[in-house]
Amino acid sequence: MYLLKLAQTQEAAECYGMIQDAKAFQKEQGFTQWTEDYPNEQTILEDIEMKKGYVLTADQQIAGYVCIDFSGEPAYAQIDGAWSSGQPYAVVHRMAFSRKYRGRGMSSIAWSLIEALCVSKDVNYIRVDTDFQNKRMQHILQKNGFSKRGIVIFQGSGKLAYDKVIRSDAP
Repeated sequence: MYLLKLAQTQEAAECYGMIQDAKAFQKEQGFTQWTEDYPNEQTILEDIEMKKGYVLTADQQIAGYVCIDFSGEPAYAQIDGAWSSGQPYAVVHRMAFSRKYRGRGMSSIAWSLIEALCVSKDVNYIRVDTDFQNKRMQHILQKNGFSKRGIVIFQGSGKLAYDKVIRSDAP
């Protein structure tokens, strides 16, 4: 059984370990989306403190970490392109999975749970960005119904921007 729940402070080290593993995996894939300094353990602790750090559990084991922010992303105010909607949105950052669960379709499971969480909060729209070289995440986003919308500047560099309207019948 898979669940998405708010991360707890005592889980921060395990979540950060997944971030570190993801950084190493990115390097193995020949690119660097996250730097040595970002995201760091303090980033994860701040996510948790601000109630935007979530863990994905598989049979009560932490399988992944993700930041889901319902307050928006200032960097998304300017886009070279166009968002598909101006409605309130959730932004997803820092998605990482345990090595143990990599390659098991966890990203699609995570997106499904993220969408359900958004709908439960009456948020029917998601925005996300990824690095130009992160072909794996680009594929995952497209596979899960996201559309490429343009380029945003996030943390000083251009990123591919994607979005998805979850429920178009929502008011």
